[in-house]
Amino acid sequence: MRTILLFFLFASPAISQSAPATAIAPGCGASSVTFSVTTNKSQHPFIQPDAGKALVYFVEDDSNFNAALKPTVRAGLDGTWVGATHGSSYFYFSVDVGEHHLCASWQGKGLQVYFAAVAFNAKPGEIYFFQVRDTFLWPKDSDLIRKIDLKPVNGDEGQLLASRYSYSISHAKN
Repeated sequence: MRTILLFFLFASPAISQSAPATAIAPGCGASSVTFSVTTNKSQHPFIQPDAGKALVYFVEDDSNFNAALKPTVRAGLDGTWVGATHGSSYFYFSVDVGEHHLCASWQGKGLQVYFAAVAFNAKPGEIYFFQVRDTFLWPKDSDLIRKIDLKPVNGDEGQLLASRYSYSISHAKN
């Protein structure tokens, strides 16, 4: 009995981190929505939030994505897709004050099961940076690793990442 308990105690966190989920994460929009994305390396807009609002910077970091084709990553807020990035890029959007659920999901056939989510409480006049780290590795003598992580980063780190990456402009296709 103790062996079974130890197995579930140690195996369940590993399974939950590495296995792609089959349900949509909190904050994500409909799986049928896709985006076309263009990026611009010469444009790096940084703006301040509108009065009574907060601002969110969504920064995709593909430094651990060792494949020729980079993913398009959709950003969802409270159940609606708000935009997307492609390759190491970023965009920003305004949010109302209060609790929100942010989602990141790879776009593409068979890739929609890879997503990450985080909740945050937006305060008026604040700027929030969230880093999406895409990983695609094929280590020697090991299984393929594919995953997406979403985490808040401090303003200095967020500005540094965004300044290195392209600005992303996206449009929903459907």
